[in-house]
Amino acid sequence: MGKPTRWVTDTAPGHSQWYVDRFRRLAAEGADLAGEARLIDALVPPGSRILDAGCGTGRVAAALVTRGHTVVGVDADPALIDAARADHPGSHFLVADLAELDLPAQGEAEPFDAAVVAGNVMAFVAPGTERDVLARIAAHVRPDGPVVVGFGTDRGYPVADLDADAVAAGLRPEHRFATWDLRPWRDDAGFAVTVLRRPA
Repeated sequence: MGKPTRWVTDTAPGHSQWYVDRFRRLAAEGADLAGEARLIDALVPPGSRILDAGCGTGRVAAALVTRGHTVVGVDADPALIDAARADHPGSHFLVADLAELDLPAQGEAEPFDAAVVAGNVMAFVAPGTERDVLARIAAHVRPDGPVVVGFGTDRGYPVADLDADAVAAGLRPEHRFATWDLRPWRDDAGFAVTVLRRPA
């Protein structure tokens, strides 16, 4: 692993277990946890191969598997990967630092049709690695494949920086929305969902 992520340096002890418990409780209460998956499903052909980068507890991956896709989930936090494996056995989950992502070295050589980066992942990567993270994700996606990134706009990573980092990483910004259910983008939106694409 490279530099410590903000998930490690900027959260309190026990945060990972709190996060696991939170999403297990939400699932038990019947909360809608599949909004990101619905958007990704609309962007790709049936039966696509999808990278869930920063998969956390695996909820997006699981919802995509339910929709017939093959998903590999990756997260730097072993506790979250353990929870994902326990709660969602239909997906494949790996521990890896997104800034150094090399899935062929872990037996996943086939490129992905798309990648999803949900759950404020970009706000939790190690400071200064945002461009590296996007470049490593892009390297795993087929030409013309989408990379969809969502995070809160109050998390210290301006969307202008995302756009600049994406272009430097070889991705083309294509669309931006204020929510995962495609509400129109506005400059004062509290959340940004950006569709990037690896050029063909």
